[in-house]
Amino acid sequence: MKKVVVIGAGLGGLSAAIRLAKKGFSVTIVEQNNKTGGKANEINEEGFRFDTGPSLLTMPFVIEELFTEAGFEIGEYLDFVQPEVLCRYFYPSGKEVDAWSDLDKFVNELSLKFDEPRGVIQSYFDYSKKIYDLTAELFLFKSFREYSTFLNKKALKTLLNLPKIDSFRTMHQANASFFKHPELIQLFDRYATYNGSDPYKAPATLNIIQHVEYGIGGFTLKGGIYSLSRAMTDVALKLGVEILANHPVDEIVLACNKVHGVCCRGKVIDDPNKVIGVRCGEKLIDADIVVSNSDVTNTYRKLLNDSQVTPARKYYKTEPSSSALVFYWGVQGEYPQLKMHNVIFSEDYKKEFTEIFDDGKVPNDPTIYIYISSKYNPTDAVECGENWFVMINMPPGKEKTELDIESVKQKIIEKVKKTLNIDLNKKIIFEKILTPQMIEEKTSSVFGSLYGISSNNRFAAFLRQDNRSKEYNGLYFCGGSAHPGGGIPLVILSGKIASDLISKYGV
Repeated sequence: MKKVVVIGAGLGGLSAAIRLAKKGFSVTIVEQNNKTGGKANEINEEGFRFDTGPSLLTMPFVIEELFTEAGFEIGEYLDFVQPEVLCRYFYPSGKEVDAWSDLDKFVNELSLKFDEPRGVIQSYFDYSKKIYDLTAELFLFKSFREYSTFLNKKALKTLLNLPKIDSFRTMHQANASFFKHPELIQLFDRYATYNGSDPYKAPATLNIIQHVEYGIGGFTLKGGIYSLSRAMTDVALKLGVEILANHPVDEIVLACNKVHGVCCRGKVIDDPNKVIGVRCGEKLIDADIVVSNSDVTNTYRKLLNDSQVTPARKYYKTEPSSSALVFYWGVQGEYPQLKMHNVIFSEDYKKEFTEIFDDGKVPNDPTIYIYISSKYNPTDAVECGENWFVMINMPPGKEKTELDIESVKQKIIEKVKKTLNIDLNKKIIFEKILTPQMIEEKTSSVFGSLYGISSNNRFAAFLRQDNRSKEYNGLYFCGGSAHPGGGIPLVILSGKIASDLISKYGV
């Protein structure tokens, strides 16, 4: 039985581990933290529970497929719920817009609030669906580096219809071509942030996201998003996966240590770049195959001590995705003017993204995202209270500059008061904070970037690390920094692609 070590118990690593265990591999996950889930974790203190990272679940069929392949009934583990309103948007002008999960109702809402023809709005969602239909099979579900990915009718159809995937315009240019009202354009430009990018630079192909959220549907889970991490961990354990928590990996061990030029452990080897395990402190864990769910740059530069291979050099030079500053606030009182998901927009969206990606600084007028899971799961907060996950987009932390958290906090509180007429100054009874530097420390995401590299150029999709290493025999990748990208369904798919490639190539 071949032994696999998975580095990191994020959703990508758990996905790969579950599938490999089901296929008969002996699988061990080594996790640096004391809990599984990676970015999809939770805080549970003083009567408040928070999902620490992802807050909306899309493409639920990806999760259903995982459980089915593993031989488990998903209904026994997870309860999917589609909120009636996916998000409530607040504008500096005073306008409020509800993004209904019912697409027809949402189209009516947009037409009414922005005085845009209903037919134009519907044609926009048709355009988004067309991008999904043409690209999903090719860009999301399979490896880019396999000839078989392109040798089928669906791939041929995509290649023959390349202009229709809209890769030569930016998201903003495409959205502005459909709509006249700047606030409606801003609403759809926001979807670039779903993979940490700038809508004024990212290709319009990313307008696929709008179909994913409204055409396929956006969901939450009873018990919060962390219940997915918990369920996948439970399934992995039942399939015999060994999970070693509090085991930070110091090195991916190769058959020949290139630094010292000696054969590792006295073995005669044919391939010096063959992985043979991982080292956690003084502990060596043998493996025929290693799957890294850690950040790709971290894997190359720290775990392999190799910054010279082509992928390492290329990946380190690419523009990282945005990071985030998150306040987890236990708030006294209940606020019916807010939904589960809420966005308070900035007045100058272009300036906000320029500050984040070009100037590398905290935006002066940040867009604020507020996620309140206690709106659906009342036990997530104390009685007569709410759990506010409050996030602003931040530049990736390339420079270890001091962050004036208190100043940013007051700016957010002032904006909430001005927009919602809610004074939080004496209402916050619990607080925890997550900074870009803490994200890097907790998850090994270089610069604290949330999604690996950004998609701020039309070639970004082709620059992501393939799920199988060409340089190191037996090394595979999954997670948000590898193909096909970040977000719950994509990291789960990355685990699937890695496991499929392992089944095909092994070592």
